[in-house]
Amino acid sequence: MKKIAILTNGGDAPGLNAVIRAIVKTAESHGIEAYGYIEGYKGLLNNDYVRLDPHGNASGILAKGGTIIGTSNNTNVFHYKVVKEDGSVEYQDLSDKCVENIRNAGFECIFTLGGDGTQKSSRDFCLKGVNCIGVPKTIDNDVAHTETTFGYNTAVSVAMEALDRLHTTADSHHRVLTLEVMGRYAGWIALESAIAGGADVALIPEIPYDIDKVVEKINRRKAAGKEFSIVVVSEGAKPKGGQISIKRMLDDGAGLDNIRLGGAGELVAEQIEKLTGMTTRNTVLGYVQRGGTPTSFDRVLSTKYGVKAMELAMQGIFKVLVTYKGGEMGYVDLDEVVGRDAKIGDASSKNRTIPLDHDLVNVARELGMCLGD
Repeated sequence: MKKIAILTNGGDAPGLNAVIRAIVKTAESHGIEAYGYIEGYKGLLNNDYVRLDPHGNASGILAKGGTIIGTSNNTNVFHYKVVKEDGSVEYQDLSDKCVENIRNAGFECIFTLGGDGTQKSSRDFCLKGVNCIGVPKTIDNDVAHTETTFGYNTAVSVAMEALDRLHTTADSHHRVLTLEVMGRYAGWIALESAIAGGADVALIPEIPYDIDKVVEKINRRKAAGKEFSIVVVSEGAKPKGGQISIKRMLDDGAGLDNIRLGGAGELVAEQIEKLTGMTTRNTVLGYVQRGGTPTSFDRVLSTKYGVKAMELAMQGIFKVLVTYKGGEMGYVDLDEVVGRDAKIGDASSKNRTIPLDHDLVNVARELGMCLGD
């Protein structure tokens, strides 16, 4: 093996640069040249890539947030949106052009750093004869077959700090404060940060909530002399019999998540104020959770992911996702991640959600935390 390439796709996450650094440094140790595609699959389509130098542009990036090679979260080259000269729109499969670009460049393996959709396209490229190795990237921690994704620990830490700060304001003003955190289909960030931050209520996508149960919890606290409450709301939380809160729908094409969530925390805050009479304010943490420098845990985990990915490539093991289970690095076939029955170009929907018998759920209940049920 002489040449490999890396792409980072989807939303940014703390630790992306640490993974890139680990791959590049491991490759250098074995005389392998490393390159990076600019802006994820968009760079792959446009044949836009740069040499990654462990003593130059890939140096000093361990603590740096974001990704030095950019990313894209609206590019599905298997169903690519093309605007024609007359203004009409059509969707084309441009994956063969990407395969040609890879082969002409002489890349023997493509490392795909991304979440659910990124790994779906990675699997699809493998079916076209491209050697790919996926590295799971999402602060939501919801990629199948891996226990912890890099960036998740940082996101939880940021949410925990926000809760610490909200506590002082809530207590001082005798208010209910809600904090909306990321977590589209999985409530890992919401539940773990709620436990770490001492929240009173945590609403997660896995448990549709009854607002009356939330109000009961707040009223019980007030009756016991607690004049404030803290509520954590996952952006994907929804009421019983209701739907998730959608801010808008995009038109980026099939194979991409065209739903933009927003408003779950505000909805809960409005209902609490109406039903309790207590002043309630909502804070949306948003992109703060996935920006900035990674924690020490995420730096080490990201480095492990990168080194393992490069080792698998040198062993000739492709069409796999690097995994982290029980404190050990491993790998699983990409078909197991995206679903063996998923057709090329289709969207993937296999998300790792919180089992209702998970120890985090049990801990929350034992602490008296309301989960909305």
